[in-house]
Amino acid sequence: MSLLALFPSLLARRGTVALEWAGPDGRVTAFTFGDIEDRSNRLAHALTARGLVSGDRLALFLANRVEFIDLYLACVKLGVIFVPVNVLYREREIRHILTDAAPVAIVTSASLREHLSTDDRVWLIDDLTAEAAPRSAERPISDCSHATPAALVYTSGTTGASKGAILTHGNFAANAENVVVAWQMTNADRLLCALPLFHVHGLGNAVHGWLASGCHMRLVERFERETALDLFAAYHPTVFFGVPTMYVRLLEADAVRARAVGHTMRLFVCGSAPLPAQLLEDFRARFHHTILERYGMTETLMNISNPYDGERRAGTVGVPLPHVTVRIVNEAGRDVADGEGGELLVRGPNVCAGYWRRDDATRAVFTDGWFHTGDIGVRSADGYYTLQGRRSDLIISGGFNIYPREIEEALLELPGIREASVVGQPDAVRGEVPVAYVVSDGEPDAAALDTALRKQLASFKLPRGYVRVGALPRTALGKVQKHLLPLWSAS
Repeated sequence: MSLLALFPSLLARRGTVALEWAGPDGRVTAFTFGDIEDRSNRLAHALTARGLVSGDRLALFLANRVEFIDLYLACVKLGVIFVPVNVLYREREIRHILTDAAPVAIVTSASLREHLSTDDRVWLIDDLTAEAAPRSAERPISDCSHATPAALVYTSGTTGASKGAILTHGNFAANAENVVVAWQMTNADRLLCALPLFHVHGLGNAVHGWLASGCHMRLVERFERETALDLFAAYHPTVFFGVPTMYVRLLEADAVRARAVGHTMRLFVCGSAPLPAQLLEDFRARFHHTILERYGMTETLMNISNPYDGERRAGTVGVPLPHVTVRIVNEAGRDVADGEGGELLVRGPNVCAGYWRRDDATRAVFTDGWFHTGDIGVRSADGYYTLQGRRSDLIISGGFNIYPREIEEALLELPGIREASVVGQPDAVRGEVPVAYVVSDGEPDAAALDTALRKQLASFKLPRGYVRVGALPRTALGKVQKHLLPLWSAS
C-alpha cells in the first residue's frame, strides 16, 4: 500500500499531541497530529511552488529536528523522492550523493551550510518553512502507489562508490506494519527517538512506527551519554530504539537510576550492529529488561527479530518477520541444513526496488527475487538465526557502516602514503573501529593524517590507529590478505 494510507487514522486524532521536539537549548515544543499534517501540507505546497513534481529528488542535510519530519512527509505526499544525507558526511561523500541522485536541491540549516559551499542548489530550511507558513493546509492530491519510490538511502559497497537503495512506499509501509505488530506498539506508547533520522533505523523504524501506531514520540537531536538518563527520567518513555553503543553508555547508570528507568519502560530494541551477548546479560541485570535484538539492512529495512513474547535469545537476531522469507545458501546457491553456515538471502515486501541508476549492481544482488545480503549466518533447529560475519569487509562502528575502500582511497591521495589497507578491530564501546595499515615513506603522523582525512570523511570513519608496515601481505593475484596484518593495540 501507499504510505498515504497510514495518515487518515491519525487525522481522526488531530487534537492529540503526537510529537515533542526537545531542542538543543532544552526547550520542549509539542505538536498535535493536526499540526504535523498541516505543517507538512503547507511545506508540500511550498515545494510545488518551487517547481518540484512527482519523481524529482530532494536531498536533506539536516540534524534531527521537527522540520526533518515535515519535509519528509511533504515529499511523501507529493511523490517526490526524499534523499537523506548523513550530517557527519563531508565534501567527498556529499558530492558523490548529489552527483548520483541529481536532486533538484539540497535542504540544510544555516549552521551546516558551510559543508555545501560549492553547491548552488542549496535551500535553507528556515527560508523554506517561512515560505510555507501562509500556504494552504489542504493536502495536495497525489496518486502514489506501493511501487512509488519514497526515498533514496545511500549505502556503501566494498568494491566501488556508494549506491542509492530505492525504498518504495510499499517497503516503508510493510516495515511499519511489522514494527507495530511484532513489537506490539499502540497509541498508548511513548517512544523516545534519539536515532539520527537520516538513517533507516530512525526513519524506517522510529518515524514509521510512530505514524503507524499513533503513539507519542519525543524527538531529540542526538543521543548524549551525559543527558541520556535525564531524558528517560523526564519523559518516561515506554519504547526505545537504540544501537549497542547506546546501551553501553546506559550501563553507566547506577542501580537506582537504572531501576527507575526500567520501571516505566516496556521495550528496548537494538539493531544496526551486533549486540554482544554479555552486553545483553549485563543490561538485563541492571535494568531488569531483556533487550530485543533484530536484524535489518538499508536495502531491506527489517528482516528478522527476536520475539516480543517468547525467548529473546542472546547472540541471535531471532526469527523472520511476517511476510519476510529467509534462506541460507552455500556458495553454489543451494540451501544448507540447519546448523550449517551460509549467506542469508531474503525476499518480501520490505526489500528495495534496486539501486538507483545501477542496473548492474541490482542484478548482482537479486537472484529470482531473492536479495543477497552478503551476511553469513546459521539457522537453529527451532528457527532462530545467528549472524556469523560478513562476506564483505564492512566495519560497523557505533551503528554506522564503514567501508574500508573509501578510507583507503582517501589515504592513497595523501603524500607519502604508497599503500593502505583498513580493517576493523574490536572495541568495547563502538563494537569495531577502523585501523589503517600503511606502507609509507616515513612513520605516519596520526594527527596530520587525521586533519587531512577529516576534510573528506565523516569523523566516525577516521582510523583509530595508523600502523606502518613494510609491505601489505598479498595473494599471488595481488589481493591483500587482511587477516595476516599484525594485531593493533590502542596502547
